[in-house]
This record gives sequence, structure tokens and C-alpha cells, in this order.
Amino acid sequence: MSKRTHTIEVWGELACFTRPEMKVERFSYPVITPSAARGIFDAIYWEGIRDTHRIKPYFHWQIERIEVLEMPRYIALRRNEVKGKVPRAASQWMNGTEYPEPLWADSDDETTGRTQRQTMALKDVRYRLTAKIIPKAQFAGPEYYNKFNRMFERRARHGQCFQQPFFGCREFPAFFEYVQPQETRRPPAPFDQHIGWMLYDVFDLRREVVKDGKPFISLFEATVINGVLEVPDFESDKVRKPEKGGV
Repeated sequence: MSKRTHTIEVWGELACFTRPEMKVERFSYPVITPSAARGIFDAIYWEGIRDTHRIKPYFHWQIERIEVLEMPRYIALRRNEVKGKVPRAASQWMNGTEYPEPLWADSDDETTGRTQRQTMALKDVRYRLTAKIIPKAQFAGPEYYNKFNRMFERRARHGQCFQQPFFGCREFPAFFEYVQPQETRRPPAPFDQHIGWMLYDVFDLRREVVKDGKPFISLFEATVINGVLEVPDFESDKVRKPEKGGV
């Protein structure tokens, strides 16, 4: 089986890849995280089975390289956010077994009202992302692997996606273009920075079946050299992972 990779160029006006140690007042990493990059590829093409109790993915995307095409620039934003969380009954609302109840933004309840929070976001971002498909064991045959790659390339070339890709927050849309292997590519920005421990992903990418939405936080030590961030494989020892995950 060939190790085929795909490259897309993505851009947008605003982005926020929140550092986990600054959750209340959002402060973005200077570059996109592998988790956010994977989300963009997933938005273009994801294959699997979804039902009420579990999700069975056919493959996952492994980000290999992130190229920074515009120098990171920050912008301070103040946004209205809702304090409350979506209740556990949301799945029953979706199934139609319970009648949905609104989450009031202007409620007098201190736990569900509206609040203003500061965000240090990035502006005018542009990246070139390279990734490959890692099929699950039961879909590792050449016929499945070739099908997955053809489907993604066809969709990406035509600008098709299952949902609008975004940069960290859904209100920051991302636009994309498929990059052909033979195309002349714009050189990365002259950006060098040792970022330190960076969020790799919030899910266990090795999972065959997802039974719940429990987070599985992984980290890696990130360094951008000449505008390029090389991303290690998820299975690599360079990626710090919890000892046990929800698989």
C-alpha cells in the first residue's frame, strides 16, 4: 500500500487555536494545531458509520506537515459567550424522544447567562497542510484505501465539503484549495519559533469504535523552522498520550 499524501492550502480572516492553559480568556497558538488541521480534512471528507450509541470510523487523517504561509499576527477581540453547556438531554432532543428546551442567552441564572470574554486571535492566516489517510484494520485493503483517496481528491478539487471548515472556532470559517503535486508552491514565511508543548489532538486516533465523547488529550513538543512545523505520527513516542483512553 502506497503512503499517499494530500496537500491543501487553507486561509481565512480570523483564527483561534486556544491554548488549553488559557481556557477562560482565549489565547491562540501562533500556528494551527494538528487537531484543527485534521478537522479541516474531516470537514472535506470523512467516512464512517454513525448511530445513537457509537461512531465507527473507517479511517483517520494523520497530519504530516504544517507550512505557515503568512506571518502570525494577533488581534484582540471581545466576544459575547453563553456560560451554560448543552445539557445531557441533547441526544434525546435529536432522537425526538424529548422536547427540546432553549438555552437562554439573557437568562437571569448566573450559570447560563451571557458573558463577555477576551480573545487573542490570529488574523489573515494562510497555511499549507499535508496529510495522509490511515485506514482502520478492517478497511486496510487496497480497494478501500484507493477509494478513500479518490473520494477526497475529487471533493477537494471541486471545493466540496460536508460542513464548512473552520479555524478553531466555528465563527471563523476556513476556505481551501487542493494543491496538485506538480504545482509551483509559494515558499513558507520566514518564521522560526519554539512553541513548546502543543496540543496534538483531543481524541484517541487509534480507536476502532468510539463509545462516548470522553476527551483523550495528547501533546507534542512543537518547533517551527523556516515556516514549517513537522508533525510526528500519532503512534510516535514524541507524542505524549494518557496511559488509558476511551476506545
